[in-house]
Amino acid sequence: MPVWLEAGLWGLLGGGALVLGAGVTWLVRVPDLIVAWIMAFGAGVLISALAFDLLDEAERSGGLAPTAIGFLGGACAYVAANAALARRGARHRKRSGDQQPSEDQVQGSGAAIAIGALLDGVPESVVLGLSLLNGGVGTAVLAAIFISNVPEGLSSAAGMKRAGRGAGYVFGVWGGIALASGLSALMGGLLLEGAPPTAIAVITAVAAGAILAMVADTMIPEAFERAHVVTGLIATLGFLTAFSIERIGG
Repeated sequence: MPVWLEAGLWGLLGGGALVLGAGVTWLVRVPDLIVAWIMAFGAGVLISALAFDLLDEAERSGGLAPTAIGFLGGACAYVAANAALARRGARHRKRSGDQQPSEDQVQGSGAAIAIGALLDGVPESVVLGLSLLNGGVGTAVLAAIFISNVPEGLSSAAGMKRAGRGAGYVFGVWGGIALASGLSALMGGLLLEGAPPTAIAVITAVAAGAILAMVADTMIPEAFERAHVVTGLIATLGFLTAFSIERIGG
């Protein structure tokens, strides 16, 4: 199977976890505390994968300076885009409560939330595509993306439902993002095959910086709002789980 096609399928699998989470919360009332616990766990998993898989590999292949520049650049780009979307009603797109505005409250918020969800998902998919160029999809990275995407879909879809948005909007958003995730991973594998290691390292670091900014800006606040003092402990368990997967798989 061509690398680019395999990358697209892995990206689609990771993005499909968002649809899975949305489907669960649409059909079953998941307690907010459980969603928060899963969100905290997913945040810890992602942070571990960033530290021990993505950045480590980027630094080894491209050097510290390009990795650091890309990492900071990705974080800055995400924060700037997130701030712009927040002003248009997407600030609480991952919240499961009543924080998300309806379209009547903030005109255009539905589109902003959809774009924000896409902004959150694309860097993860690019990373999956790039990981195949480094010798195969990283088990820790794939597990981190899948585990973190389920609570993202759970929480955000619950908030969308409470804001009065219908099933067509909710599953249109998450289904579209799953397809975009597959396409992003596919394009990463297709366009960057044969690229210099430094270029791949920089792009990996950019995506990693964006993911870490997303975790800090959206996932951890949602988890802490409900789970409070146990958020750190649950995130630690997630971190340890991903670290163990990386070490065993390596």
